Amino acid sequence: MSHEHVSYLELLARGAATEAYDRPVLLARASGAGPEALAELEEAKQLALRVRAELEGRRRREAELSALFATAHDLAGLRDLDAVLRAIVQRARSLLGTEVAYLSLNDPTAGDTYMRVTEGSVSARFQQVRLGMGEGLGGLVAQTARPYVTEDYFADPRFQHTRTIDAAVRDEGLVAILGVPLSLGSQVIGVLFAADRRARVFEREQVALLGSFAAHAAVAIDTANLLAETRSALAELERANDIIREHSAVIERASEVHDRLSELVLHGGGVHDVAHAVSEVLGGTVEFTEAGAGSARRAGGHAVRDGDDWVAAVSAGGETLGALVLHGQPELDPVDQRTLERAALVTSLLLLARRSAGEAEQRVRGELLDDLLDAPDRDRRLLRERAARLRTDSEAPHVVLAARVDRAAGDASDPDTGSRESADRRRLWSAASHLAATRHGLASARDGGTVLLLPLGPGESAADLARQTARSLGGTLREPVTVGASAPVRTVLDRPDQVAVAYEEARRCLDALVLLHRSGQGAAAEDLGFLGLLLADGRDIDGFVGRTIGQVVDYDLRRGTDLVRTLDAYFASGMSPARTKDELHVHVNTVAQRLERVGRLLGPDWQSPARALEIQLALRLHAMSSAVAR
Repeated sequence: MSHEHVSYLELLARGAATEAYDRPVLLARASGAGPEALAELEEAKQLALRVRAELEGRRRREAELSALFATAHDLAGLRDLDAVLRAIVQRARSLLGTEVAYLSLNDPTAGDTYMRVTEGSVSARFQQVRLGMGEGLGGLVAQTARPYVTEDYFADPRFQHTRTIDAAVRDEGLVAILGVPLSLGSQVIGVLFAADRRARVFEREQVALLGSFAAHAAVAIDTANLLAETRSALAELERANDIIREHSAVIERASEVHDRLSELVLHGGGVHDVAHAVSEVLGGTVEFTEAGAGSARRAGGHAVRDGDDWVAAVSAGGETLGALVLHGQPELDPVDQRTLERAALVTSLLLLARRSAGEAEQRVRGELLDDLLDAPDRDRRLLRERAARLRTDSEAPHVVLAARVDRAAGDASDPDTGSRESADRRRLWSAASHLAATRHGLASARDGGTVLLLPLGPGESAADLARQTARSLGGTLREPVTVGASAPVRTVLDRPDQVAVAYEEARRCLDALVLLHRSGQGAAAEDLGFLGLLLADGRDIDGFVGRTIGQVVDYDLRRGTDLVRTLDAYFASGMSPARTKDELHVHVNTVAQRLERVGRLLGPDWQSPARALEIQLALRLHAMSSAVAR
């Protein structure tokens, strides 16, 4: 084998460029080789080039097959569709040796094609471009389902050039473009592209290779869609199973609460027993309340949402007795809502049964109070026995309270006016009787309203009890209830005649509250200032003076000041500080300082007409009592 032939084998071995194969021929010619030797070398060169081309083709096919195998492997372990499509575009760009590769997908809703993945792109406009069907090279591929290639895009008249597409392609600097369709059966779902920023010719093998990648991309997209549909179907099945399990659990809970409520009714359970049983079954906290059922009442017996709570009205015969309130379960199944409603119905039955027994006791309490008011000469031993059976504390001081619902005056000819007043009296008597039973007192309907005889609690005054009673009855009836109270009665059963006297005082106090436009409030004579002196039977002058100016009198006694005399002079001088200082022979600033102290002791409204009148009367009474004491 000649030296020149060895040179060609070395070139093949190291994969030299095509130009290197001319060197042995040139050296032989330069050394004066003959025509036969030169012809033999030329023949060897051509043979070496054919071998080189064959080897290069095999290496390229090996790389292509390796890339296609890797792509198939990616599809087998498909997890992220974007990652698979990005790998396909990267491999296509690498094997075809292009500067840019990209993939677009069709949007059936918008009727166009949009960029999905790009590799090597530097233009944001190009990466976001959308092609209408038939527009540009890609639009034509998507429309015809055939590959298209151009050596110079802008000079190619086959494509529908638009300003938007041409601007994006020019912004990216693309010249030569190859596009192949992504097909699922007969449907084109997108286009895979390879492109260069210079003119070039794409060979048939390169078109076929890009088509293979496009087929893999289409399979990846189809697989991802199938996986998404499968996951969606599985999720739907899981949701359906969850719903079935949830409904099964709800039905079991409903059955359990039905059995427990039935057992409670049969064994004499109470309202709070029902609430406890439903709490355990529904998983929240259920409480019975006698107020706050307005929204549930309007819902016609259905459980309704109230913020994060559920409320079911407890009612009977059109009357709302209260409500069951479920806390801690803002999302409640319809079956559980029915369970709460059923518990409210059972509660109403229990309340009606309790009311029947309570009304019998209320009548007995009313009869005892009627006897104290109308027949005080009854046998006191029998009165004590009857009071003991009703658990009334006859030894404690009691207060007589007169209560009335005061509505605005209605039309006397209106037939509904009388019926409303009658209903008000019944409701008031019922609420007052319940209050009397809870406080171990007595209640009776009388004179268009209700009279109560209630014991005083530790540290409680008649005025405190009147205000509490007005609030309690008004809250129960949801109507303003006015309550007048008597002075405390010390020995109710030893001197039953005092009850009738105290009732008259309570009625006068009630009428005074209405005349003073204080309907809906509760008060005793001590709350009404000097008017209370006229209403009260005790004529507690010292108490009135103490409540009105007692703080000023005490301040003078403790500090040796002269605030009482200053007040006398101030009112005698027509409430003029200048004339007051002349009367007292002090500086006007001294008067101002004393009056400021009075204001701190009596309150900022002490000079209002009503307060000023009471203060002046108290000053006169104080002066009289001081003179008598001397």
